[in-house]
Amino acid sequence: MNVIKYICFSVMLFSFSITSAWAGDYQDTVKIFKEAGESSAYFGSCYGYALFPTIGKAGFVVGGAGGEGRVYQYGKYVGDTSMFQLSIGFQLGVQGFSEIIFFEDKRAFDEFTGGNFEFSADASAVVITAAATASASTSGNAAGASGGKNNANTKGSGYYKGMATFTVVKGGLMYEAVLAGQKFDYTAK
Repeated sequence: MNVIKYICFSVMLFSFSITSAWAGDYQDTVKIFKEAGESSAYFGSCYGYALFPTIGKAGFVVGGAGGEGRVYQYGKYVGDTSMFQLSIGFQLGVQGFSEIIFFEDKRAFDEFTGGNFEFSADASAVVITAAATASASTSGNAAGASGGKNNANTKGSGYYKGMATFTVVKGGLMYEAVLAGQKFDYTAK
């Protein structure tokens, strides 16, 4: 049992350290999502969104991911958020990615910003492969496109329970078949 705790701690520490190595700028990250096919349409009609320029992820049987982000309401910065994920299953590697979660309406926005929020392991995200040679996977609807970050493309099926999630793989390589959910904390500005 101590070995598992040590592996968990090591993986989480490593995933947080690669986050700073792949650190991104908020404006640059918004630009990528605005130029990435279907995700661009959400900016004009969403109530708000949470943006994570870089999330670091690492795993060896037990894995972890984490990153810091900002929450926007009608395009205005209103608070900070952090994401943490712990996973178990077949996995090996390290990866960095950007993530955006669009909120369709006030109810979805309030649910996310109400304190601690979690996506279950069966939540899905649309994957945008842009400026990276890595592959990515999610459970559920996933699509990808290749090319530079300025010509990324996406496909998706719209909001699910008032939220739509998109990710852009920044680099690394991760093999996985895992159970994982994401946990978010929110702090108003």
